Amino acid sequence: MTTMVQSTVGASSASKLTWKTIDWNHASAEVKQLQMRIAKAVREKRHGKVKALQWLLTHSFSAKALAVKRVSQNSGSKTPGVDGVVWKTPNQKMKAVHSLQRRGYKPQPLRRIYIPKKQQGSRRPLSIPCLIDRSMQALHLFALEPVMETKADRNAYGFRPKRSCADAIEQCFITLAKRASPTWILEGDIRACFDTLSGKWLEDNILTDKVILSKWLTAGYMEEKVLYPTFDGVPQGGIISPALLVLALSGLEETAKQAASRKDMINGTSYADDFVITGSTKEVLEDKVIPSLTAFLKERGLELSKEKTIITCVDRGFDFLGFNVRKYKGKLLIKPSKKNIKTFLGNIRSVIKSNKAAKTEVLIRKLNPKIRGWTNYHRHVVSKAIFSYVDNCIYKALRQWIKRRHPKKNTKWMRKHYFRTQGTNHWKFSTTVKTKAGTRSLDLFEASSLPIRRHIKVRSEANPYDPSYADYFLKREYWKKEMRIKDQMILGQKLEHVSRVNHRTTGSSIGGFRKA
Repeated sequence: MTTMVQSTVGASSASKLTWKTIDWNHASAEVKQLQMRIAKAVREKRHGKVKALQWLLTHSFSAKALAVKRVSQNSGSKTPGVDGVVWKTPNQKMKAVHSLQRRGYKPQPLRRIYIPKKQQGSRRPLSIPCLIDRSMQALHLFALEPVMETKADRNAYGFRPKRSCADAIEQCFITLAKRASPTWILEGDIRACFDTLSGKWLEDNILTDKVILSKWLTAGYMEEKVLYPTFDGVPQGGIISPALLVLALSGLEETAKQAASRKDMINGTSYADDFVITGSTKEVLEDKVIPSLTAFLKERGLELSKEKTIITCVDRGFDFLGFNVRKYKGKLLIKPSKKNIKTFLGNIRSVIKSNKAAKTEVLIRKLNPKIRGWTNYHRHVVSKAIFSYVDNCIYKALRQWIKRRHPKKNTKWMRKHYFRTQGTNHWKFSTTVKTKAGTRSLDLFEASSLPIRRHIKVRSEANPYDPSYADYFLKREYWKKEMRIKDQMILGQKLEHVSRVNHRTTGSSIGGFRKA
């Protein structure tokens, strides 16, 4: 394959390249190098150099190509903006790369749609930019992300590379698990965070291209062919919006700590607009922390949600990111929350009911990603008993699904045609599928089959754009890869359980499947 041999910082060096001849590894390395220089300049508080390096990065061919690649390959690439344009061919993508120019750039209005919220009957507005505007945002995100990682709070875990919900939950465990740990919790939630974030504050305080940022904030949105202006807030469908939110909320943890003394045991953990603040007493949180946070948020055009912001004792427990954190007789246990379990099982039952006439193979392939995803999310906490409960509920729902299809068949017939035996489990929901290698069995993934494994939290001060942490993140990636291999060995599978059917055992518990 032909590759780039010249530097791709300038556009002229890439004039003869095509989409298929771009050396993506070289482009990524070039962008990463500039990002690390930006992060270093931020640490040294050389804001003039930061702006110069950001200008260089946002005008480089490598960054533009990677921005278009990111937008054209993600799950929303087939969803157009108000112009109805999607990029399908390499020529269209290459043309988009060359069209990412600061001079004369004018973003188009956002396409407004609504998606259902967790609360029944309520909907969340989602604003979708055009692909070219998404690419422009992705380009400037490359320049803003090193700033975000350097300035963000130590224990902020939302929308940040190399961090996850598991890190936030593990931080809660570290903060609350000891006998001498704080016992009172402020559960904070910011009302309409994306929609009310002050545009003026962003323009005055965010270290990025002010002209481009101002154009995005005032682009407006289209709803039912009517153009509405925007002055505050950032679009929830924008690629750069999460980074702007993280930077806007940086300092929240320190503000809470400065509001009280060290003996008040103030600690903060946040994920996007959800956060928890610990305190030694309820009065400290009410009289000191909440007023300081209210003033901090007011500067940014934000306010706490009165309905969702509450103070509770750790002995009574609280829900955070789909987990329940609670002390039982002095011992901290973190489990999947009851609300989360109910929502998940409701989703599974809905899928089963909506596929009444589907083949067993189709149903299994629809259920497996949902079960596996939910289980992986909760595997780092006290979940073993809950996983078994979830498996049992799914089994009952599948029994009802089979009974509806075959109302006159008995249990023995059902087990023979829809289940197989594996070890001591005689009710493993399964079917046969034909592949090029022969006939195989396709099994429903069982939540209880995934081993519980404690998550190792990322260091609070670790920055992926700091060269001193390069080895640390490489070791974490290696560790994660090792854990995935161990899981595959334990489960005896890679992505979904498949095992060869021994045709010589026809009539046994393994053979005799009915392909429904």
